Amino acid sequence: MLLGVLAGAEGRPSPPPTLPGMSAASKAVLAASVAVSGVIVAAVHLQQSRVRERLREGVLRDVERQNRKQENLRLLEQQIALTEQLEMERSKMLMGKESSQ
Repeated sequence: MLLGVLAGAEGRPSPPPTLPGMSAASKAVLAASVAVSGVIVAAVHLQQSRVRERLREGVLRDVERQNRKQENLRLLEQQIALTEQLEMERSKMLMGKESSQ
């Protein structure tokens, strides 16, 4: 049955279906607009993917920056404690020298 639809009355294959009532120029414009639309959709998709990746990288950089800041604060507190300890030892040494004189 399918062969009867695809084949003409004499058994020859029928020509490919065309859009009736459209000139060759209209068909060319339609094909070009479909192609351009496809390219635009693909370009927008790629752009959105890049934006999404940049946002993800930004979040990772922020987390890394926060970790560095916490580490710097920890090192600063450690340095302050060591400085206070050194100053206490110096003052004890100075007091010891003054009392021995």
